[in-house]
Amino acid sequence: MTFDVIELRRYTMQPGQREDFAEYFDAYFPEAFQQLGAIAFGQFFERDKPSMFTWLRGFRDMDARAVVNSAFYYGPVWKEHKPTVNPMMIDSDDVLLLRPLRPIPVLPAVDPVREANSPRGVVIAQIVLLKDGVIDAVERAYADYECAGLLVTLDAPNNFPQLPVRTDGPWLVWLGVFEDASEFDARGMEGETVVLMPTRRSRLRRI
Repeated sequence: MTFDVIELRRYTMQPGQREDFAEYFDAYFPEAFQQLGAIAFGQFFERDKPSMFTWLRGFRDMDARAVVNSAFYYGPVWKEHKPTVNPMMIDSDDVLLLRPLRPIPVLPAVDPVREANSPRGVVIAQIVLLKDGVIDAVERAYADYECAGLLVTLDAPNNFPQLPVRTDGPWLVWLGVFEDASEFDARGMEGETVVLMPTRRSRLRRI
């Protein structure tokens, strides 16, 4: 299955609540989206921002985005856990609506027995303003790294306005998976470099 619509979602959490939120998220939400035909590519702690929880999810297309979000956010799983997890968040509106130039791989689900204590690596997200020549510049700069996704802003109306998305940009997002953040060099690239530490059940991790 291909996922042509991707959201990069960055949540600001209440002080001391990020790890608890991640436990609830990992326990209840990835399979709920998967059963509706969407996917949680991965969920992460931002290394340099202790209040930030970030995740990536994909939909087949924009029509599926509206259908899946409606089914989830008006459905029983969210209804049951919303009273617990919503108060943990200060802000959930930092969301980029994207389309893939290079798709994010859907890695296997985490094996709770064999991967219980395995190294998980880091995911680097390089977020830059999309302008003429930037795509080529990013691909040249990071040509010797394994790309785990190259995404650009999707120019489409938000068809589930209950969940806002950013209207600044447009943006380019390059993703790579590494054993350690020291392996990555931003190489003078303008923009924001985000070091993402996979949560316990994040699909997108170092295998």
